[in-house]
Amino acid sequence: MSMIIMAGGTAISPVVFQLAIFILAIFVGYFVVWAVTPALHTPLMAVTNAISSVIIVGALVAVSSSNGGIDLSSGLGLGAALLCAVNIFGGFLVTQRMLAMYKKKG
Repeated sequence: MSMIIMAGGTAISPVVFQLAIFILAIFVGYFVVWAVTPALHTPLMAVTNAISSVIIVGALVAVSSSNGGIDLSSGLGLGAALLCAVNIFGGFLVTQRMLAMYKKKG
């Protein structure tokens, strides 16, 4: 396993480095989405559903890659597939509700 060398000459584990990048991505994503105006929430949700549909394909590949048993990759793939499914179906429900607001009553 390769190590990342800092300027001081000490090594950082790749897991710690990747975890730091993941945490920074969470903060950046939160503040980017929070700054979106309400008029752009529907297109943002459509893009999120599109990304989730791509992720769920990869998650299903990870689940199917196990050799008859449950290992880390298939377990994480199952969790990712469940979370993506919730996001996709929730997006469809919210879209249906928003479209119902524009129908004429009567």
